[in-house]
Amino acid sequence: MGHYSQTFTPDPADTRSLRNALGRFPTGVVIVTATVAGERIGMTMSSFNALSLDPALILFSIGRHAHSLPLFEKAESYAIHVLSQDQTDLSNRFARAGADKFAGVETTPSLNGAPHITGAQAIFDCVPNAIHDAGDHRLFVAQVSEIHLAEPSYPLIFSQGGYVALR
Repeated sequence: MGHYSQTFTPDPADTRSLRNALGRFPTGVVIVTATVAGERIGMTMSSFNALSLDPALILFSIGRHAHSLPLFEKAESYAIHVLSQDQTDLSNRFARAGADKFAGVETTPSLNGAPHITGAQAIFDCVPNAIHDAGDHRLFVAQVSEIHLAEPSYPLIFSQGGYVALR
């Protein structure tokens, strides 16, 4: 079978092999924030994609086991922050469960209610469009209502289990 050193069929009992294979596809890193019943929530994600230009739709997914999933499902708006490669500490902070992720993080309220994290290179303000079941995740489709752009910089990239820098 060509020059491949390994071939396998995905096995629910061995998700690590699938994760390692998927990790060969580099992804950008975003933080999605929302405010629900006065509580600010946020989560680091690499499952962010453009979906449609007309209408302007994006998508992201959240694992069913995530503590904040029920709150994201109730959110009336989201802010999606595209991180730059100098924001690994921020990415790590919002990747952890528990603790107040916003402690010491400079934010401003957006018009739609989701907190904006200062310093992101792009922020997409969105409203929910649809939420779908997708295996062990929930797939969120959101319509972009406003976009905020800072000066472009190198994006934060995740690949093969860690951050990588563009040169």
